Amino acid sequence: MDFYGAVTAGHEVKVRQLLDQGVDINAGGEFGPALYAAIAHGHTHIVELLLEKGADVNAQGIRFKTALQAAVFRGNTEIVQLLLEKGADINIQLLS
Repeated sequence: MDFYGAVTAGHEVKVRQLLDQGVDINAGGEFGPALYAAIAHGHTHIVELLLEKGADVNAQGIRFKTALQAAVFRGNTEIVQLLLEKGADINIQLLS
């Protein structure tokens, strides 16, 4: 299983293992950066892990332009709070 797949599936042990092996934490896939996949699938524990390990909280995605926007759309207030605590910019200027 690759990193993006592990994040999408919520496999914390595999995600940790791959991060320890030096995988790009901001690697992208179907939803954009891996952080977005964790948000889209509601894997709060993976979102926490990625943020702890330095995922770019303001990286742009594909469907949603920010992780914060994706979390708000999903209605996941716990993840919204995590993102804000880690410095998600509510006033970010998006590239088109």
